[in-house]
Amino acid sequence: MNKLTEYIQQEGVLVLDGAMGTQLFARGLMSGGSPEEWNITHPERVQDVHRAYVEAGSQIILTNSFGGTRYRLKLHNLQDRVIELNRAAAQNARAAADAADHRVLVAGSMGPTGELLIPMGTMTYDECCAAFAEQAQGLVEGGVDILWIETMSDLNEVKAAIEGARQASADIPISATMS
Repeated sequence: MNKLTEYIQQEGVLVLDGAMGTQLFARGLMSGGSPEEWNITHPERVQDVHRAYVEAGSQIILTNSFGGTRYRLKLHNLQDRVIELNRAAAQNARAAADAADHRVLVAGSMGPTGELLIPMGTMTYDECCAAFAEQAQGLVEGGVDILWIETMSDLNEVKAAIEGARQASADIPISATMS
């Protein structure tokens, strides 16, 4: 049994954290800036957001890695730092979770690539899988308990994200949400 299933069976209902982006804006992130880069440049501010959610009772906190694929990071010329930034995102959340006075799981946030798959766009399914595998590798290396594929609108992108996540870890729990 994995950590997520065990925790749900124990508690019945788990409380998740809230928005990361708006909290980072409140702490100085400028519009157009990279939230993911803050995992390295301002880890104390990212950890402060995590701590606030933990203190409010969150039992699962999401890493600051929603835009952590190479496609999203390319918008900030950070596409060559995928593993580093995602690992740092996981480590920041892990630090807050491990310091909590109650059990807190860390979920590695994996948002859409921002690209469209063929035939609507130019990204191949294999390229999409590879992008999510790279992101998931950093998140797993950083110590996440769950991979949290979120806010997707294309079911094929979800499938690619799951396949990529499985390349990083064969047994980590995966959650996927669509919008």
